[in-house]
Amino acid sequence: MTELIRLNDLRVLRDGKTILNNVEMVLSAGERLAIVGPNGVGKTTLLRTIAGLEYPEAGEVILFGQACKREAEFRIQRPRIGFLFQESDDQLFCPSVIEDVAFGPCNTGMSNQEARQCAAETLDKLGIAHLAERFTHRLSGGEKRLVCLAGLLAMRPDVLLLDEPTNGVDAENGAKLRTALLTFDGAILLVSHDEHFVTDIATRAMVLSAKGLHEANIHQHLHQHHHPHIHPKLPKE
Repeated sequence: MTELIRLNDLRVLRDGKTILNNVEMVLSAGERLAIVGPNGVGKTTLLRTIAGLEYPEAGEVILFGQACKREAEFRIQRPRIGFLFQESDDQLFCPSVIEDVAFGPCNTGMSNQEARQCAAETLDKLGIAHLAERFTHRLSGGEKRLVCLAGLLAMRPDVLLLDEPTNGVDAENGAKLRTALLTFDGAILLVSHDEHFVTDIATRAMVLSAKGLHEANIHQHLHQHHHPHIHPKLPKE
């Protein structure tokens, strides 16, 4: 498989404190990789570092075969990556839904008409075309999440970085979110505490801890109902 993202011995500091250490990871085309772990271990920082919003103290971030160390290098690769922030309100900034989703395509050189057409088609594919003329600040939590995702998908990225994508999402909009991600042709790197969502979406999982990032198994325990769990892989004796 084509390698899209590689992290080599990544170390990230904040205010002199180590947030990430010894992080090794490869994301290949078509993979849907879930990163799980306790609060505060650095999962969001990991996504932000891949997107070039934070810089490592040591190690490498390689995006689409290009080692990225400076903003100019990240800027070249950033259009190929869609980053869904943990808080939707941090991502929505245009008055109406259609304007917000069209903003990215407009910045790629499309005319305003072309960008709005692209936005309308993306909203329709997500099943939220009826939201096009709504004010973004009056949407429900689940609607905001889908509009944020639409803004990313309209850019036709190769990779989606998803930070707690089910935050504030109700069952109806959650079903639309799952469908959109399962039919997305690119690769996905997602951070989530929602184990049901992870087992639905992810084809692979890794656990982040102070010791680094390690492969995990995704499976279900059969009780009186199916209850999904993620466990680190045990080393072979």
